[in-house]
Amino acid sequence: MRTILGLDVGGAKTAVVEGTDTAQILQRREVATTAHLPFADTFPHLTGLITKAKEEATVNGREVVAVSVSIGGPLKISEGILIAPPHLPGWHGIPLKQRLSEYFPNLPVFVEHDGNAGALAEFHFGVGRGRADLRHLIFLTFGTGLGAGLIVNGRIVHGVTDTAGEVGHWRLSERGPVGFGKAGSWEGFASGAGLVLLAHEMFPQRWSAETPIRELVTAMLKDDTDALAVAAEAGKWMGRGMALLVDALNPQLIVLGSLAVALGERVLGPARRALA
Repeated sequence: MRTILGLDVGGAKTAVVEGTDTAQILQRREVATTAHLPFADTFPHLTGLITKAKEEATVNGREVVAVSVSIGGPLKISEGILIAPPHLPGWHGIPLKQRLSEYFPNLPVFVEHDGNAGALAEFHFGVGRGRADLRHLIFLTFGTGLGAGLIVNGRIVHGVTDTAGEVGHWRLSERGPVGFGKAGSWEGFASGAGLVLLAHEMFPQRWSAETPIRELVTAMLKDDTDALAVAAEAGKWMGRGMALLVDALNPQLIVLGSLAVALGERVLGPARRALA
């Protein structure tokens, strides 16, 4: 069996999976990203994860034929160069594709923006599986940050400098939490980092701007009253941002990942009402 190793690098965690060309996941490993550390300190952990996954595949009679990386931008996609990912401050200017290709010289390496990767995964293997009529889909990451993958007429949209879909930059209000250096940006209202800032703004005596996102999400999952108010506020702004996407691109579907999956109607209900 020929398989692919997928490396997903987020602001909080990094996962390595082995999968087939039909998206069957055969194994998975996950570690903390330690995004604050220099890339040189983190790279050995990444290659170690990939090597262990590759060894397990070999032991089980499978042949790994490629390594594919999903990571936040901005980046030069075809060259696999990270420009200045805000949630990976130690990774700025890193030629990730080159470094991985040098370490695994017998494997082709591909790099894609995580929003685009999420959109393609949903389009081919998720909500779009078996839907021949699906041509227009938007995927919103809603993880540590907020980015979009845009599929128009069945193809991913990269843009002239590979930054199409960086919708977290959109300023939705003159006031509000700061994301991308802008008060009131969409990411400031509706992302993992934004939820923390929003909680601090709404309930400064309870949550600081440095509160771990897991602590806040745990309170939301326990249906804590204050935490639910934060989730509802974030959901409202999520819906307002989605309304702009609907007006601009007229998609058939908008798919939300990560925190929306975990929090469910706590954010999706307010988002739907705002969008409507």
